[in-house]
Amino acid sequence: MVSREIVTCIGAGRMGRGIAQSVAYGGHEVRLLDARPRDGDAFDGLAGEAGAEIRQGLVALADLGVFDREAIPAILGRVSVWPLDRAAEALAGAAIVFECVPEVREAKAAAFALFDAHAAPDAILASTTSTMLSTDLAQLTRRPRFFLNAHWLNPAFLMPLVELSPCAETDAAVLGRLRAFLERLGKVPVVCKASPGYIVPRIQALAMNEAARLVEEGVASAEDVDKAVAYGFGLRFAVLGLLEFIDWGGGDILYRASNYLAHALDDERFAPPDIVRANMEAGRIGLKSGTGFFDYAGVDVEAYRRRRMAAFVDALRANGLLRPPAGEIP
Repeated sequence: MVSREIVTCIGAGRMGRGIAQSVAYGGHEVRLLDARPRDGDAFDGLAGEAGAEIRQGLVALADLGVFDREAIPAILGRVSVWPLDRAAEALAGAAIVFECVPEVREAKAAAFALFDAHAAPDAILASTTSTMLSTDLAQLTRRPRFFLNAHWLNPAFLMPLVELSPCAETDAAVLGRLRAFLERLGKVPVVCKASPGYIVPRIQALAMNEAARLVEEGVASAEDVDKAVAYGFGLRFAVLGLLEFIDWGGGDILYRASNYLAHALDDERFAPPDIVRANMEAGRIGLKSGTGFFDYAGVDVEAYRRRRMAAFVDALRANGLLRPPAGEIP
């Protein structure tokens, strides 16, 4: 039997609401704690708005056939919204506390102070910051052993990935507890060091800026750049990870292509990083050599390729891009 946890989100804005929907959908009680002092009418307005947004998200998923619409009242019944002056009650008994306030250090400090004052001694504190580092924010709590970053991608109730970034003081058991909880929600947690941009924001910042440069330079229209991403880049990397794709095609291809682009565009940002260069020199170029970023020793390469091909076919079918062969030409 799955244990039911109490989760509190400090901050009842967009991120808090998205997390609340995911947690309630997973069968847990979730409390949205307003991080700002408001009078009665203003708070009632916020609570109504939060409830309506969560309900709207659930209705949209039900209408898409994800689950039975009749389950919505039960899911919403697990969500409550609390005013700031009832913070002690909202935090009492919570196993996990997500800090979901704006990216302002003072706001983070105030939220962490609430956690320190009212949360259970063994409660986990997870910031959802997309810009600040766990090593910096850990200074704001008296319980850094129980603290780490948990960066959810928007929309939080849809995107499965959550980037977990512990600090030096984070207890390994705390990281394990939060990771297991997220996996029970159907999320896919990954762990990374405290580094600017984490994983996804760092990669996507480069990709988005490069897409903008293509339009700026007149290489292609905005429509065609996005079409290329949706039907090429996006489909490919929905099946293969970036590093897996390097191994799939061969690190030698990336190495030569990167050097060509760096020379042709006269821009060192396209030059291969040291790890690609080192792999190339050592002959670790992926599937062809048996090792690259991943080790393929003992892997049935043909079976692996067929599994990935099947995933590509599924992606094409899901996007309406899989067509039968044409008949004879008259």
